[in-house]
Amino acid sequence: MSQADTSHAHATPDWKTAGVRVIPGHALDPNTAQTPGMERQAAINFARVGARKIWAGTVSIHPNAKTGAHHHGALESVIYVVRGRARMRWGERLEYVAEAGPGDFIFVPPYVPHQEINASPDETLECVLVRSDNEAVVINLDITPAEAPENVPWIDPIHKTSD
Repeated sequence: MSQADTSHAHATPDWKTAGVRVIPGHALDPNTAQTPGMERQAAINFARVGARKIWAGTVSIHPNAKTGAHHHGALESVIYVVRGRARMRWGERLEYVAEAGPGDFIFVPPYVPHQEINASPDETLECVLVRSDNEAVVINLDITPAEAPENVPWIDPIHKTSD
């Protein structure tokens, strides 16, 4: 055993109750911070499983609906689109826009004002959300959006194309 591995040498954890947890999709907790226009449900947080460094759950947005502008303080967020078409607006006046579809990931850095929009007129937008802390930080903002947001395509900084 290396020096780092000896911390549990004297007290073996009860892996049955302190090990892996499976949270059924039908057992998510809607009692979490909300933003008008969407429904968040917690799967993983401190209260439910003892998570200390992440929060995970789901987000649903009805067809043609949009959320209010908000940010998540110092937290980083990752959104994975499961079903539907997500249109993200962000910036001080929500002046930037990009879209994501099933299988796409969206990264939202700390303090970035943003708004999620369901770009589909007839399909619910369903996403999985993971944040960098177990806190359910949501700061709702009163922003007057820019009339015509600027489309911002993603450019991979690692795998450059030869165009």
